[in-house]
Amino acid sequence: MCGVVALISNEPVNQRLYDALLLLQHRGQDAAGIATLDGLQFHMHKAMGLVRDIFRTRNMRDLTGSVGIGHVRYPTQGCASSNQESQPFYVNAPFGIMFAHNGNLTNAEELKQELYEMDRRHINTSSDSEVLLNVLANEIARVTVNRKLDADGVFEAVAAVHKRVKGSYAVVALIAGKGLLAFRDPHGIRPLCFGSAVNESGVKEWLVSSESVTMVGLGFKLERDVAPGEALWIDFKGGVETRQCAEHPVANPCAFEYVYFARPDSMIDGISVYGARLNLGVHLADTIREELDLSEVDVVMPIPDSSRPCAQELAKQLKLPYREGFIKNRYVGRTFIMPGQAVRKKSVRQKLNAMPVEFEGKNLLLVDDSIVRGTTMKEIVRMARESGAKKVFIASSAPRVMFPNVYGIDMPTRSELICGDGKDAAAVAKELGADRVIFQTLDGLKNALHELNPAIPAFDCSCFDGVYVTGDVTEAYLEKLEAPKPKAAPAEPDDEDAQAGSVA
Repeated sequence: MCGVVALISNEPVNQRLYDALLLLQHRGQDAAGIATLDGLQFHMHKAMGLVRDIFRTRNMRDLTGSVGIGHVRYPTQGCASSNQESQPFYVNAPFGIMFAHNGNLTNAEELKQELYEMDRRHINTSSDSEVLLNVLANEIARVTVNRKLDADGVFEAVAAVHKRVKGSYAVVALIAGKGLLAFRDPHGIRPLCFGSAVNESGVKEWLVSSESVTMVGLGFKLERDVAPGEALWIDFKGGVETRQCAEHPVANPCAFEYVYFARPDSMIDGISVYGARLNLGVHLADTIREELDLSEVDVVMPIPDSSRPCAQELAKQLKLPYREGFIKNRYVGRTFIMPGQAVRKKSVRQKLNAMPVEFEGKNLLLVDDSIVRGTTMKEIVRMARESGAKKVFIASSAPRVMFPNVYGIDMPTRSELICGDGKDAAAVAKELGADRVIFQTLDGLKNALHELNPAIPAFDCSCFDGVYVTGDVTEAYLEKLEAPKPKAAPAEPDDEDAQAGSVA
């Protein structure tokens, strides 16, 4: 999962792009980058780390221009230790394109070979984002052989991209001297929205972002989501056009965005993320009533932060006391996003502290947004018992995570998932050291989201039900994902200015 942002104005955009990336930091903590366009010259700075640590005053001064894009990276394909795979990416032909991508291509290897053999384009990293950029660049070059690049040509190129590329992608791209392009895959798996504002000089500005939270934070009015398969083109003369570029678009937004990844103050495809988490609590309460003797539960307690709305609504529905027993250290990164199981396990007790006064002698119903690998939850159960809890029940606002997520979330192999071998709730409880575990039902998840926007026909729930909406994910594909991979070379110490500079 990554976050992308793009801003077009008549004023400097560097500071606001930085502010937008801070608002999207939850979508990726591995690396970040900003690229701006000043006339016909691109300026870029990117590095590994958090947004606040990457950009210094001298870097920001170099990011001149009134148009730009930004990216926060959460590695799913490619080498997480390589700064070369931080985004944005750049190609110099045609015209010069700066590009940022959120998602994951499922046919990246085939495309890479095709680009080399047929299109004579070389991919220099293992990132599927560079593959997607080169497919886009090749299609733009094709449609401009005997004509100038206009909106029709841009949309024709995006339509060709849709025909060649499989998987999930939400893209922002700057084409030097031409305009800003944004588009979304035909299933709309990864989110993308756009908004507008009129600045003090009376010029209309446009902002494109992974989440609507940036619109509020930067003072923009949310216009709407980019529809699945749709492209948005804003040329540098002020023209703004949108067009459906996919032949058979079907909305299948990722359910896990609402469960965990997105910020609660965002709207995605007409659904409030906060409202979705409240509604998950309603449906989870129905399941708990059937499976658990409520007289055994003394208190409902969330695992902060993303499970809090669900836990609050769950406690309300079940008429049980709600308490905060875990205090979160906000200066430790989200453990789910951290690469490497050893780092993930080590960080749990640095991340959460238990208050014994809320645990001593009580039977707890702990509510988490999901149970993926189980490493964090196992430590939490141990902490609760050490703090004096008598019984520890666990409720997950999401169903069992049983299958790899191939669309941009770090759930690559079944062997890493606690339910990847089909464990039921009883077996999970035994492994975690809990007295009981209750999972949200798959229907409960789907209904909780569908009730908030009935216009969405279905959601991508592939990590829960193994149904991959792009239709190209086979058992052989999953087995290839799970095959042992050679160990990457250790990352070199970051050179702060290694990725800074101008691109002519």
